[in-house]
Amino acid sequence: GPPSIHPSIHPSIHPSSQPASQPAAHPLPPPPPRLAASPRVRVRARLLGSGTRSLPSSHAGDARGEEEEEAAAVAPPETASRMVQLIPSAFIPKSRIIDAIRPVLGVLPIVQAPERRPPFRDRLLWTVCVLLIFLSCCQLPLYGLPRTLSSDPFYWLRVILASNRGSLMELGITPIVTSSMLVQYLSGTRAIAVDKNSPEDRRRLEGLQKVIGIGLTLFMSVAYVASGMYGDLSTLGTGNAVLIAVQLFCSGVMVLLLDELLQKGYGIGSGTSLFMAVNVCETIVWKSFSPTSVTTAQGKEFEGAVLAFFHLLLTRSNKFMAIWDAFNRTHLPNLTQLIATGLIIAVVIYFQSWRTALPIKYQRYRSQENSYPIKLFYTGNTPVILQTCLLSNLYFLSQMAFRMYPTHILIKALGTWETDADSGAVRPTNGLMYYLSPPLSLVDVVFDPFRAVFYLTFVITCCAIFAKTWIHVSGTSSTHVANYLREQSMMVKGYRESAMKDKLNRYIPTHAILGGMIIGLLTVLADFLGALGSGTGILMAVTILYQYYETFTKEQHAAGGLAGMLA
Repeated sequence: GPPSIHPSIHPSIHPSSQPASQPAAHPLPPPPPRLAASPRVRVRARLLGSGTRSLPSSHAGDARGEEEEEAAAVAPPETASRMVQLIPSAFIPKSRIIDAIRPVLGVLPIVQAPERRPPFRDRLLWTVCVLLIFLSCCQLPLYGLPRTLSSDPFYWLRVILASNRGSLMELGITPIVTSSMLVQYLSGTRAIAVDKNSPEDRRRLEGLQKVIGIGLTLFMSVAYVASGMYGDLSTLGTGNAVLIAVQLFCSGVMVLLLDELLQKGYGIGSGTSLFMAVNVCETIVWKSFSPTSVTTAQGKEFEGAVLAFFHLLLTRSNKFMAIWDAFNRTHLPNLTQLIATGLIIAVVIYFQSWRTALPIKYQRYRSQENSYPIKLFYTGNTPVILQTCLLSNLYFLSQMAFRMYPTHILIKALGTWETDADSGAVRPTNGLMYYLSPPLSLVDVVFDPFRAVFYLTFVITCCAIFAKTWIHVSGTSSTHVANYLREQSMMVKGYRESAMKDKLNRYIPTHAILGGMIIGLLTVLADFLGALGSGTGILMAVTILYQYYETFTKEQHAAGGLAGMLA
């Protein structure tokens, strides 16, 4: 039958992990051409001082290689250096960064890939087990922590990075995401030479990513304790400090292995996507139905918006004010935020179905046709992830500088910070960081419109730039897609093979930039409306869950129904 479109280049499966079509790292030189006649070719080995000897032309190349090896073995150093200059550059092995990782692969913890793909029922069971382990670690506190913790500098990133304050999942998926994006960027920009068609190079690239992830886990574990996030070291004690760092490191390595377990084929999807989506959904559900009671100026209220609505209706005599407080209370989640969350989710799902289908025909099978879908969100949630990482680093550096030099004029111009007494979050109050932080409600937008416009412009511009850049880094640009279709003997219907790149160039960059701008706009809109789980978290969770839905649909279609899929 006709060949199908390979999933690694398909943007709807995982746009951030699509390999680029790269040439081999060590191309072999072409064999010497055969002569029409059979004259004797004289090969002189002057460096060896062995005179001359005659060989047939068909063996001239082999003899030359043998003589060069013999000369390198017996010649003095200065003669060998002269010989190296005579050897073509294609014969000289090139040192690569991923080659240095080879000795470490034997000691790295690794999850062996299954010999054959497990059935869907087993993969679903493994996914549920991994999820239960992650959720359990989110509720297990670190041993040795003080009773009261200081302010949380990473409050804004907890939902996105699947981390929980003071638990074994303190680091969350930060080491995995950072190492993955760093390796993806280096390989996509050819900063490190990698042959994606070589299984050995792919294995070494995975090993390099794991080494970076373990190194980041160790660094962050020590940095969290040394920076005073859990209290002063003199108060905490050396034993507790070492114990906390060891717990953070071990749990971080466990998260790396759980993610690898799912990606090797034992589960569904990847661990980072699963942990991130579940953490956002958990936050939304908890803020909607939390039974925790909080004492306020009006009395005791439930934290959950839905439970608070019914509780206020039953306990207050003024029903109108009860409904008003349930929809507009500012100190706890309210129904307006819950409705805004549902609205943003519906809009994102609606835009997920927008795509342009290019008709594809096969050169070998003229009667067979297919379509190549280019989704509006061509780069997925990658632009908003990169934009969030950029802002988080700026927040962190500004907070550190403000703690060290709170009176310096340049540091104050960069941002001044204070701790919220209710939530313990550190919020910017002035400076550039104040304008790069989202307003928390529509009231803040009305009272400070310049901040809202500045933040909106910054996020949309960053998402558009990151989306445009990422298609080249991840290997999903028009050039990469055209090369892949050409290798598979496919072409766009109605266009010659030479014009296929120009045709793709009309759609792919436009979809990537426009999709990035829409994602940025929806993120800012969710922040302005005060959606539960933050705008970035909602966007990421919806796109990830939609990918799981597409995977489930494909599995069901391939198995012939739900009964066959679970059999």
